[in-house]
Amino acid sequence: MTSPTGHPPRAPRDLLRDPPRDAPRPAHTGRHPHSDRATLGELRVSAFKSHRGTRLGLGPVTLLTGGSGSGKTAALEACGVLARLGAGATLEEAFAPVSGGAAACVPQKAKPDAAGRRGVRLGCTVRGPLGDVRLDVAVQTEPELRIVGERLTGGGHTLLATALRDPRRDRVQASWHTAGPAPVTRAPLPDDRLGTALLPLRIGGRTDGEQLVLAAAEQAVLALRSVYPCDPHPARMRAATAVPAGGEQLTPDSRNLPAVLRRVRDECGLRHAALVDALRGGCAGPVHDLTTEEYGDGLVRAVLLREPGQRSTPVETLGDGELRYLALALVLLTGPGVLAVDPASEVLPARQVLTVLADGLDRCLDARQAKELVALSGRMGERGHIRVVGSVSDPSLAEAECATAMTLPQRRP
Repeated sequence: MTSPTGHPPRAPRDLLRDPPRDAPRPAHTGRHPHSDRATLGELRVSAFKSHRGTRLGLGPVTLLTGGSGSGKTAALEACGVLARLGAGATLEEAFAPVSGGAAACVPQKAKPDAAGRRGVRLGCTVRGPLGDVRLDVAVQTEPELRIVGERLTGGGHTLLATALRDPRRDRVQASWHTAGPAPVTRAPLPDDRLGTALLPLRIGGRTDGEQLVLAAAEQAVLALRSVYPCDPHPARMRAATAVPAGGEQLTPDSRNLPAVLRRVRDECGLRHAALVDALRGGCAGPVHDLTTEEYGDGLVRAVLLREPGQRSTPVETLGDGELRYLALALVLLTGPGVLAVDPASEVLPARQVLTVLADGLDRCLDARQAKELVALSGRMGERGHIRVVGSVSDPSLAEAECATAMTLPQRRP
């Protein structure tokens, strides 16, 4: 993360390094006109675990395929880290969900510099009203965790650039575009948070340049804040047979599924009907309705009605595949108000897009369930409010018309 001489790094040169020639290139996804919705258009995993110079072009439904060890999970973890940083998390909070933490994310063969420093590099391109806004971040993980460089570009300008000038201080030196009497403004920023997420608190928008910086930062942050990592966990769902009823949001592991199902049924009959219809394609046997029942002490449990007037089936007795299918279908058919994600409240819902990260989208599912879920992802993606970035073990799923397929090559240990 620093030069061989041990001097502090200058972010732009490191961050804009071209990827290796054999790195996966973004799949062709057609033209991308300016949109009034901020969406992730590309993920760059420049140095993270097994990835070096990986670029993933993201469409409404993007499915990663490849053998074991090809880096599918690592790519989604990298996107999750970047999303949490964009939402304002500290570095420790951003890397906490990753197995092994930040130290485990450094590529194995990355050699430390003379001062023993190593790290990771991530980036993304966000498409929206300003066109493409590019964000790149360099994170030092050893010997201490800190951001050492960041660059935000858009509209033909470098809008924000930061670099660690003095390793003894917990600050990076930042400069941002103003287009005023002074072309840039310089100020220190914390080294444990993403500078782009802090810009709306530091810039008043007094010049056209500052307004451009604010608009680009808001476009990037809005897309990153609307990322929802989702991995339904059947064992945890069964452990929470009955949960407190209330206006809860669905957790990424779906352990509070019954309470959220009751909320959806009470608040939106159309979404509930769509969910029941989707279950008919993913559950064995007939499905008449999906409802909840009182379990005592303010608790509710979810039940599946097979036929009118017949005895119901408790949801927790379903198989692992049916439970995961149910939870993932609920995610695709709802939105930020029902899911545990914190989108920008100042942006109209019609301009927000939820990006669902689903590692192992077809895990535990049989062929029919997996095909139905990918088709549902495509239908929701066409509406423009939901995007899916997931990994699948069955390469044939990525061949669906609605999906953008990215096959990751086998990584050398």
